[in-house]
Amino acid sequence: MRTKSSLQLSIFFCLFFAVFIAGGCEKKEAPPREERKINVSVQAADKKSVRPYIESIGTLNPYEEVIISAEVDGILRETRVDEGSHVSKGMILSVVDDKDYILEVQKTEAVLKQAEATLENTRLEYQRKNALYKEQLVTQQQFDDVTARLSIAEAELERAKAALSLSKQRLSKTVIRSPLSGVVKEKRASAGEHVRGGTNIFVIIRKDLLKLNFTVSERDIGKIKTGQDVILSVAAFPEREFKGKVNVIHPSVDEKTRTLQIEALIPNPGVLKPGMFVNVTLFTDLSKDVVTVPITSLLYEGMLIKVFVVENNTANERIVKVGQRYGELMEITDGVKEGEMVVIRGQHNLFEGGKVNVAR
Repeated sequence: MRTKSSLQLSIFFCLFFAVFIAGGCEKKEAPPREERKINVSVQAADKKSVRPYIESIGTLNPYEEVIISAEVDGILRETRVDEGSHVSKGMILSVVDDKDYILEVQKTEAVLKQAEATLENTRLEYQRKNALYKEQLVTQQQFDDVTARLSIAEAELERAKAALSLSKQRLSKTVIRSPLSGVVKEKRASAGEHVRGGTNIFVIIRKDLLKLNFTVSERDIGKIKTGQDVILSVAAFPEREFKGKVNVIHPSVDEKTRTLQIEALIPNPGVLKPGMFVNVTLFTDLSKDVVTVPITSLLYEGMLIKVFVVENNTANERIVKVGQRYGELMEITDGVKEGEMVVIRGQHNLFEGGKVNVAR
């Protein structure tokens, strides 16, 4: 009996072990793997009305700068302005001592009176001799002599008039006047100094209108025309904008820098000063509607530019063509339409067809 029971028990354990081994050898089904999603931020491509422009830097210069010199020799009797003084056109700036020039005028006036008297006497004598000559009461030589003296007297009178005019002109030049309205930039001589004709005394600049000089790249030359609007800003007045128009386009490109010199006229409200360094915005066309995206959304691969557009939480790669940059936005001329959601952060980890989790 014991032997039979032991045999049955052994069979039971063998069967149990076989079932256990068979169960352990069966393959378990793997749970479905969840696809990885990349976190991104998006922004809709927006259509904006923008005006094409070129940015540059430049310098303000006086519209006019005139060096005023003495035109006669002498001692400066007085100077009536200093550096920074505002002057009007025709205003007296300085006076050269005029005593010698007054005496010269008086002398030439006396010479003129003498010449007038001589001419009058000679003319009377000529009239008498002419009458006598017609009656053959004077010789030909006598008549020719008085005729010659009349011509000489007339020439002497003209010479005296010219000398008087010249002396008066010299006298007038002892008063030095401003040829324009503006500001005294430099004062180079003071009262009491001896000056000669040609000595520089003042530098006057015109400030109500300024010249803005700046350059543009060679590739932008075709966009530039006279009359285009210019806006400038200066560090001294960061909240203000000043307007002007292109006035001169220089005829040649600088061979070293490959840039073209441009000049614009800027009305001065009174706060701008020559020599200021300015930021320039030159508008090259009228306003137009364009599709724009943030520049942070652009990816560069060699000569290609691409963005990722999100549709149904899936990233789609788009090759785009760009136009002009407008601050932090870039014009898109092809590849993205208005309203499409463009990835602006997280796009460096994306790939075509990748799943995304859009941050809210």
